[in-house]
Amino acid sequence: MFENKDRTDIAELGEFGLIKHLTDNFKVQHESSIKGIGDDAAVLNFENKEVLISTDLLLEGIHFDLAYVPMMHLGYKAVQVNLSDIYAMNGTPTQITVSIGLSSKFPLEAVEEIYKGIQLACDKFNIDLIGGDTSSSKQGLVISVTSIGHAEKGTVCYRNGAQEGDLVCVSGDLGGAYVGLQILEREKQIFLENPNIQPDLEGKDYIIERQLKPEGRRDIVDLLAQMDIIPTSMIDVSDGLASEILHICGQSDKGVTLYEEKFPIDPMTYQTARELGLDPTICALNGGEDYELLFTIKQADYEKLKHDVDISIIGHITEKNSGCNMISKSNVVHELKAQGWNAFKG
Repeated sequence: MFENKDRTDIAELGEFGLIKHLTDNFKVQHESSIKGIGDDAAVLNFENKEVLISTDLLLEGIHFDLAYVPMMHLGYKAVQVNLSDIYAMNGTPTQITVSIGLSSKFPLEAVEEIYKGIQLACDKFNIDLIGGDTSSSKQGLVISVTSIGHAEKGTVCYRNGAQEGDLVCVSGDLGGAYVGLQILEREKQIFLENPNIQPDLEGKDYIIERQLKPEGRRDIVDLLAQMDIIPTSMIDVSDGLASEILHICGQSDKGVTLYEEKFPIDPMTYQTARELGLDPTICALNGGEDYELLFTIKQADYEKLKHDVDISIIGHITEKNSGCNMISKSNVVHELKAQGWNAFKG
């Protein structure tokens, strides 16, 4: 990727020189960030807020493939997937730390691209980079991001608060990131067989972007606050709709009924899935990486959001013994099973 450029060996800078070089342009934006990069630890002050912390680890060859993931997109996505966890608690992320492990194959220019993506995400979502670490790695590229945020007391949403009769809602649309990944994987295989063939991604921009450059749904958290709605439970859709709703049901000790006809699937996702011989509903249920927000609300809050086009009501919570089911378009009952992405499967 960087063979034809002037290549700067990271060893020339050393660890502290590298960190300074990469983070010089990051500015502190929050009063809660008392001290950021430059000391042994960051210092934060959230006063009377409840503090939220989440960490994600991304490994080359497991979570991303550099054959088709641009470095800048990787930096952006690494931040986004982490912010999504704070949004899924109905919170506001304000700070991140970023740690990177690098093998000797990566020149400084590659790492600069990653940090351009990180800075783009920080600027767009008003996030302070307050620390991190760099290290050599013998296993390729490793990125670890920790996000820190806050919420007003009494507004944090957990997975265990769903009640019988609550409505199941989801933001945006589902399955696009998974179908986008299938297109990228297909083009990679074609390229490996014949490097002279250029990737054919025409007309697939939306689903490719859903995979390479997902967007955390801060706007939904803000919208719910404006509507004066505190969800009874919430989670982000990282491993597929089925897996996530089962988490909510398991933690809440409840069942659920979802309706296939209510699932929000973008026309491009639907059409491309069919072209690839995939069932669009299965892509939505089990695909993952959409980073939409899945949440439950009291029926009394229905009137507040029923006209919002970016939130779909896809089912309702039931008592535990009713089980976790999906009613198909042909009115057949299917038991929901967690078949989403598993970080430890072979």
